[in-house]
Amino acid sequence: MHFAIYLPVAKTAVNVFLLVGLGGIVGFLSGLFGVGGGFLMTPILIMIGIPPTVAAASDSNQIVAASASGTYAHARAGSVDFKMGVLLLLGGIAGGGAGVWLIKLLLKLGEANFFITITYVVLLGFVGTYMFFESLGALRRKQRPFVEATVDRPSVYARFMRSLPFKTTFPRSSVTLSALMPVILGLLVGVLAAIMGVGGGFIMLPVMIYLLRMPMHVVVGTSLFQILFTCMNVTILQSYVNHTVDLVLALLLLVGSVIGAQVGARVSKRLKADQLKILMAIIVLLVMGKMLLDLILPPEFLLTYKGGH
Repeated sequence: MHFAIYLPVAKTAVNVFLLVGLGGIVGFLSGLFGVGGGFLMTPILIMIGIPPTVAAASDSNQIVAASASGTYAHARAGSVDFKMGVLLLLGGIAGGGAGVWLIKLLLKLGEANFFITITYVVLLGFVGTYMFFESLGALRRKQRPFVEATVDRPSVYARFMRSLPFKTTFPRSSVTLSALMPVILGLLVGVLAAIMGVGGGFIMLPVMIYLLRMPMHVVVGTSLFQILFTCMNVTILQSYVNHTVDLVLALLLLVGSVIGAQVGARVSKRLKADQLKILMAIIVLLVMGKMLLDLILPPEFLLTYKGGH
């Protein structure tokens, strides 16, 4: 293979330009959608032959660079709610630690790779389908901007939100809610970051919009802020506890992702929110479909490749 480089932890050789290019594409999507990009990068790495545990841990490393680049661009534009981001981060750090120890347990049982893959299929399928139909419906009804359409909430949910203690005002997002909500949601995202090698942005985006009711222009930058520190924590823990971070792989992905995130952050300001979400949903569902096929079809393909009877 021309321009191939050996990855010591993954124990395989991959084309250098392929990895840098993947980093650039995912970094671009990171800046565009406000996600860490791991929900795409980790499955793609698995598809090109990187072991799932190494792909997830190493991708957390490159997400640090992509989200740092994207956060800087959005912070300069004043679209980061740091107060909300810190509360999300507190939960994210605790959840990240729990997720890393869960992976350690699954590695001992020999079930880590399957667990990571099936978690991706379930979550990508749910999030992608929900975002696609919600955004398509919004476009068809020609509603007002996306965040304004989320005001009409079920009374049960509204009463539950009002009953929570520790009410806090977040001026940048123009919302008032319990400080417990972002901490709990951050905890969930932290667990996902460790298990799936993601910053949790593809889960956090709809959560911040629908449950925290934050405006879309603040959601993107704030999501990247919490992703940055959540993935820093996960990367350090994965490297120390499970030894599954391939620094060569992470550095090659990092080169492309830093540049791509800056470009994506600029482009995101020029596109409509619902169009962006439909595009993201389609990408999510395509990746989910490919991973589901890989789970279902390998035995037949292996027989074909081996010349089986």
